[in-house]
Amino acid sequence: MSDVLLKIHASALAGMQDSPRHLAKWAALAADEDHPDADLTEETFRACVAGGDGLLIALWSRALTAWDFADTPRWASDTPPRTDARRTAAYERLRIGPDLRKVLDAAIPVNTVQGATVIAREFTPWYTSDRVAAHSFYWTAYERTLRAKGWSDAAIASLDEASRAVVERLTDPEQSAVRQAKGLVVGYVQSGKTANFTGVAAKAIDAGYRLVIVLGGTLNLLRAQTQRRMDMELIGQENILRGANPADADTLIGVDYVGDDPDWSTFVRHGGRPSMLGHFDIERLTTRDKDYNSLAQGIRALEVEKREHTLPLHDPRNLHHADARVMVVKKNKSVLTKLVKDLKQIHGLLGELPVLIIDDESDQASVNTSNPKRWEKGRAERTAINSLISQLLELLPRAQYVGYTATPFANVFIDPSDVEDIFPTDFLISLPRPAGYMGVQDFHDLDKPVSNGERTCADSRELAHVRGIHDASNDRLQEAMDAFVLSGAMKLFRAADGTPEAPFRHHTMLVHESVKKDDHAELALRINSMWHEAGYASMAGHDRLAALFADDFSRVSEAHAGGLPTPSSYDELRPYVSRARQLIGQGGRPVIVVNGDSDRYFEQLGLDFDRTPRVWKILVGGTKLSRGFTVEGLTVTYYRRTTQQADTLMQMGRWFGFRPGYRDLVRLYIGRNEPLGKSGTVDLYEAFEAICRDEEDFRGQLARYAELIDGKPQLTPAQIPPLVSQHLPWLRPAARNKMFNAELVEIRSPGEWVEPTAYPTDPTDLVHNAEAWRPVLEGLDPTPRHVSPTHGRNGGYEAVLGTLGHDALVGILSDLRWSIPTHFSPHLASLVSAGRADRIEDWLVIVPQQTSLRRTEARIFGSRPLSLAHRTRRRGDLFGAVSEPKHRGVALAVAGAPNSTEDPSAELPTRGRRGALVLYPVIEDTPRLLADGTLDPRHLVMAFSLVAPLPKDGERERRVRFRAIDSGKRDRVIIDREDGVE
Repeated sequence: MSDVLLKIHASALAGMQDSPRHLAKWAALAADEDHPDADLTEETFRACVAGGDGLLIALWSRALTAWDFADTPRWASDTPPRTDARRTAAYERLRIGPDLRKVLDAAIPVNTVQGATVIAREFTPWYTSDRVAAHSFYWTAYERTLRAKGWSDAAIASLDEASRAVVERLTDPEQSAVRQAKGLVVGYVQSGKTANFTGVAAKAIDAGYRLVIVLGGTLNLLRAQTQRRMDMELIGQENILRGANPADADTLIGVDYVGDDPDWSTFVRHGGRPSMLGHFDIERLTTRDKDYNSLAQGIRALEVEKREHTLPLHDPRNLHHADARVMVVKKNKSVLTKLVKDLKQIHGLLGELPVLIIDDESDQASVNTSNPKRWEKGRAERTAINSLISQLLELLPRAQYVGYTATPFANVFIDPSDVEDIFPTDFLISLPRPAGYMGVQDFHDLDKPVSNGERTCADSRELAHVRGIHDASNDRLQEAMDAFVLSGAMKLFRAADGTPEAPFRHHTMLVHESVKKDDHAELALRINSMWHEAGYASMAGHDRLAALFADDFSRVSEAHAGGLPTPSSYDELRPYVSRARQLIGQGGRPVIVVNGDSDRYFEQLGLDFDRTPRVWKILVGGTKLSRGFTVEGLTVTYYRRTTQQADTLMQMGRWFGFRPGYRDLVRLYIGRNEPLGKSGTVDLYEAFEAICRDEEDFRGQLARYAELIDGKPQLTPAQIPPLVSQHLPWLRPAARNKMFNAELVEIRSPGEWVEPTAYPTDPTDLVHNAEAWRPVLEGLDPTPRHVSPTHGRNGGYEAVLGTLGHDALVGILSDLRWSIPTHFSPHLASLVSAGRADRIEDWLVIVPQQTSLRRTEARIFGSRPLSLAHRTRRRGDLFGAVSEPKHRGVALAVAGAPNSTEDPSAELPTRGRRGALVLYPVIEDTPRLLADGTLDPRHLVMAFSLVAPLPKDGERERRVRFRAIDSGKRDRVIIDREDGVE
C-alpha cells in the first residue's frame, strides 16, 4: 500500500509546485484512474510517516522544505520563511488535521536556518516563478547532482534561496535596455561559496546569459579545482564529450577527465546532448588543464549564433536557442589580456550578448590598489587586473559582475563613485553560516560563562581542538604528526565499522610556517627525517600513540563524536595505526611541498585531489595553500605563519570547512608566541579570535541595514560605510593600499550592549578620566542591593546603584580620553542625537560588587569601598571583554531590550526612557593606594558598558549616520591611517 500511496502523493505534489492545496482532493484526482480503491485517509498517511516510510518522508520533506523556504509566496505572503507560522500556513492550505501535522513536524522539523542577508537597490522583478518553470534545465540537473551527493533538502533549499537572491538582482537578459549590475556575495572561509556561484551560473544560463566568465583566483591550482567543480556539477558529461564516443579512444583525444578521473562516472548526466533534448548546449572555452588561449577558434567560439538574424541576440526567440559559453580563467595579466584582445575583434554582437562575470576571491588582485593621492586630477590609475576587469565591463555592456569573497574588507573600501570599478552598487549579500560548517567559532570559546580553570573538552572548543606549538621541551611538531597518524587510524576504524568512507578518501596534515620556498624545503626535510625516526612500528612509538589517545583523542571523541564509532582503547585502534602509517608513508615520501612561481610541484608531486584515489600526506606550503584552494581531508594543522593583515590571516585558515564523520578528530596546533618583525611577538590564536569578533560584528551591521522600511531598502550598498574594526594594533583589516575611502560617524544601537575597550594607558589620561567620573561615584547610594532580571536571586548579583541625567552622562563621555578615539566616537554621536530625538530621561548607574572573601576593594575619591575588577589588555592598548556576562541581564532589562529575561515580578529600578550604564573600576595589577587609603587614579581604568533605551513603542529604530569618503562628493577626504579604520 505504501508504494501506491507514494505514487499518488508524488503525482499530487507535482501539481502543487507553486503552492500547497487541498491534499485530499488532489490525491483523489491522482488516484482516480489507476488506483480508484486506494486508501487515502489521513490515518493511513499518518501511520506510514510515523512508521518511518523513508521514501514517503523524503517526498514530503522536499515539498514542505520548499514551501518553508519560499520567499513571500502569494499564498502566505504575511508569514516569514522558515518559521512555524509558514509551516502552519502550508498545513492550512493542505487542510490536514492536527494529528497528521504533529507526525509530519516530528519527521520533518521546520528548518530555522538563517537566510541570506541582502542589501540592495530596488529592482524590477523579472525572475518570476513562471520564468523559472519555463527555463530551469541546468539548475534542475545541478540540484539533482547535489541530492545524489547527499545534500539535505534544507541545504538545497537554502542554496536555491541564496542563489535566487543573486540572479533576480541581475539585469533581465531579455530586456532591450542595456544595463550592468554589480554585486558582492560574502561567505565564510571554505564554506561552499563555489556551490553558490555554480548555482548562480546554472540559473543565469537557464535565464538567458550566454557567456559566463569565472575569474578563478590567481593560481592554476585554484583555477583547475574550480573548473572541475563546474564541469562535474553543472556542465556535465555530454557537453564535455561534445559527441565523442567514450568507448572509442580515437574520438577522446583532447577530452579531459575520461580515463584519468576516478569520479568521471559521478559527473552530471543530462540523458543526451541538451540540444537534442530541446534545450541548449554549453561550450567550454577552458578545460581542466588549459586556461584561456588566444586562438582563432577561440574567437569563433565567442561568436554566438542567432536563429533569427534580423533580431538582436537578447530577443527570447534567439536567446533560448543559442548555446552558452563558459570559461574559468585565472586572474593573470597575460591570460586576461588575451581574452580582452579576442573580444575586441568581435564586432556588433557584444552589445547584444548577456554576460555574467563571477569573480572568485574578489578581494584578491581585483581591487584597485593604486593610491588616489598620486593620481592625476580627474584620472583614475588602475592596477593591472583591476584595469583588465574594467575593460571587460566596458567591452561587454550587458555584463553583470558578481564578486565572491569570505574577507570583504578590501571590497567595501572601493570608491562607490568610480563607475568603472567593481564596487557592488546594486547588491551586497551575506550568506548564512551553513549547517555542519567548522569556522572560527568552533575553535574559540567566545563569551563562555565558564571560567578557564573550570572548562573541560566537553564544554570548551579550545580544549577540544586547539593545541599550542610549544611545551616545556620542544615545538610539538612530533606530537602533531602523531595526532595525524592517530586521526588517520580513527578514520579507518570508522570506515571498517560502517561509517561511509567517502569523507575519508583523503587524509591530510598542513604545516604552514613561512612563505619562503627555502624554508619549505628545509621544513620538509626535517619532517621527513622525523617521520622515519618516529618509530611508529616500534613499542616506543605505540606507547607514545597510546598516551596521546588516552590523554587527548579518547576524551575529545567521547564528548564530541556524536554517535560515531570510537575505539574503547588503543589496543582496539592499534591494527588501524599500521594501515594509516602505510598510507601516509606510501612511496617513501610522507611529505609534499606545494609552492613555487609555477605549478611544477602540483604536476610532479601529485597534489591532485581529483585524479588521485587517495592523498594521505603531510603538506608543507605557503601562499598556494592559503586562499580559495580546498585542502581535502584536512584534519591536523600546524600553523605558525604571521601576517599584519586580517583578511590574509583569515584566508590562511584552511582548517575551516566541512568535516563530515571526523569533526571530533580535527586538531589545530597554533603559535601563541610568534615573532613579528619589530612588533615583538604575537599570539596567532588570539588574532583569529579578534578577527572572528570583527567578522561577526561586520555581518551584524549588515543585518541591521538589510531591514526594510515601509517595504523599501533602508540603505543601498553605496550608502553603507565600511564598518570594519581593528582590535589588534598590529593587524590591519586589509593591506594599507586597500584602505582609503570611508569614516564612520555614528552607530545607533538602542537596546544593544555597547562595550568600549580602547582605554588610555598614559597616567595623566587615566587621572583625567577618573576625575570625570568623580561626580557619579559621589552620587552612588552607599548601601548595596541585590538586582536581578528575574524574580528571586536567580541571575542576580549585588550592586551599588545611582542615577544620572542624560545630558550629564553625555558631558562625561564627551570629556573622556581614549587610546583610539574613533573606537567609541560613533556610539557617542548616537547618544548625542538620541538625547534630542528620543528624549532619554536618565541612566541607571550599576557598579557590580563582589561578595567573595577573595574580593579586592578600595575607595575611589573617598567613595564607599568598591569592588575592583582585574582585567588585562589582550590586544595592545585594547582590553578583551571588560564586562561579565552575568551583569548584562539587569542592564538589558532596565533599558527594555527585547529578548531580555526581565520578570514582571522582579524588582528593578526601571522607568520610562531610562538607559543602563555598568561601571567597572579596573586595575591591571596589584592595587596601589594613596596615603589616605584611596586608590591611586594613575593606575585606575574607569571602564564601562551601556545599553541605550528603546523608543517608547518598544521598536528598535536602527539608524546609522556616517560620512562617506567618496570621490563623487565635493569635499573628498582620503583616510590613510596608521592604525587602520574603526
